[in-house]
Formats: sequence, C-alpha cells, structure tokens
Amino acid sequence: MSDRIDISGLRAVTIVGALPHEREIPQPLKIDLSLEVDLRDAGSSDELDDTVHYGLVADRVVAVVEESKDILLERLVARIADEVLSFDRVEAIEVELTKLRPPLAVDASTTSVRIRRTRADADVPARTVTAAYVALGSNLGDRESFLRLGVLGLGHVTAMSSVYETDPVGGPDDQGPYLNMVVEVETSLDPFALLRRCRRIESEAMRQRSVRWGPRTLDVDIIQFGDVRIDSDDLVVPHPRFAERRFVLEPLAEIAPDRCPDGWDAELEPGGVHRRGPLVLD
Repeated sequence: MSDRIDISGLRAVTIVGALPHEREIPQPLKIDLSLEVDLRDAGSSDELDDTVHYGLVADRVVAVVEESKDILLERLVARIADEVLSFDRVEAIEVELTKLRPPLAVDASTTSVRIRRTRADADVPARTVTAAYVALGSNLGDRESFLRLGVLGLGHVTAMSSVYETDPVGGPDDQGPYLNMVVEVETSLDPFALLRRCRRIESEAMRQRSVRWGPRTLDVDIIQFGDVRIDSDDLVVPHPRFAERRFVLEPLAEIAPDRCPDGWDAELEPGGVHRRGPLVLD
C-alpha cells in the first residue's frame, strides 16, 4: 500500500532503560510514525470518518510512552506499534523511537530503534467491510453528470448497473423522466456514516427537498446494507419501498440478482423503465 500518514517528531519524557540512573530519571524520546492507510475513500469524500484521526493517534502514542516503565526501547516501540494498529483503518505501521540523550561511553547524538508491523503481526482483527447497495436517480439538469458525481463520491464502488430511463412515480405531474442506476459499494463505514455520505453527495448536487417525490438533481438512497436491518427515524434498511420499484429492481437485478425478491418481475407492472447503457465515468 502506497498511501501513508506520517507523524514526525513527537516528543515525550519517560522512564526507559536498563542502567540504574535510567530507572530513576525520566529522559526525552522522539517518536516518528508512518501509517499505511487506504486513503481513497477520504480523497473522495472529504470526511474524517474515512481516514485516521492523526491527532488521536498522537495523543494515544504519547500516553503509551509517558506511562511506560519498560527497560528496552524494543519493548516500548512494539507497544507503540500495537497501539497504532488498534485504529481501524491502519493496515501497517512503521515506528522509529529515538533516545535523545543516550547513556553511551562514546560520542553519539542519538540511538534509535525502528520497526514495521502489520495488523496480522499484532493479531488485530481485519477491518469489517460490508457490501452495500445504493440507488441513484436524477431528473433535473445534466442527469448523467449528477449520476457520475454520485458514483464517484460513494467511495469503493465494486459494481455498477446500466443507466435506466424511467417514468416518474408519484409526485407532481409535470416532472420529467429520471435516469436511475444501482451500485454496489464495499465500505467499512457503519450504515449511518454511509447515510451521511449520501446526504453530503446530494448537497453537492444542490438537491432540494421542498416537494415530496418531486424532481431532484440527485437522489442517493441506501437500498441494502449487507444483511443488516435498521428501523429508525433517520434510516430504514432494507429500503422500505425498494421491492415495489421496478426502477430499482431492474438495475439491482443486473448486478446482484440474489438481492431481489423472488418473482418480483412477474409481480410488478411492466413498462416505464428502459435501459440506456453504461454510465461513462471519464
């Protein structure tokens, strides 16, 4: 992984060392960290939930050092690595721990220990990744551009349906046809964090919610989130009406037919949904 977050020059004072005076007098240490983190989601979303809060990392590392009574730098640097790897999105960590006043008989400015550890080395559970299915729709302005904005903003999209042109369902009589599609997203976000991302994307598309089922630049709805079921004021998954909507089920069936109700095609009225072709992201 090439994405990194570097934290350089952290300072802390603690008891560390094997010599008698090192067990009595705290000494200054410098800590340099290089975190391997997949930053693609954060690069798309601009949300703190999609990255590692390096301020919290720094606070917890300094706390580990200040509470230490270890004899060896090797032990302390390993505990620092374990602490950083407990952060959910960190896949690997390189730590350099430097004694700024080493007790040597010869002239040396510093001594240091550097290690690299992965989540597997630290026996930290792998991040939980869930496949979520998200429906997108637009019937105002440059509809394809708004769909493109939605897809690119969702993060790690692993499958995309074709784009379908559909007659509006409900709402005012004078609104134009929609472009609809469904995508599969692999995400480590929880459902409510993913909902916040969807709402942010709608805001970027200048979505207005003045009329129920009215025309909109972009609609981004979570249809399913793995096998999770939620019924709250803010979020209901699976989406309570997805099984009644051909404009959702036809694109969903294209990428994940096992996620559609049995016999849905025969039960719903035909017509009103026409496949246009793939969405071009470039």
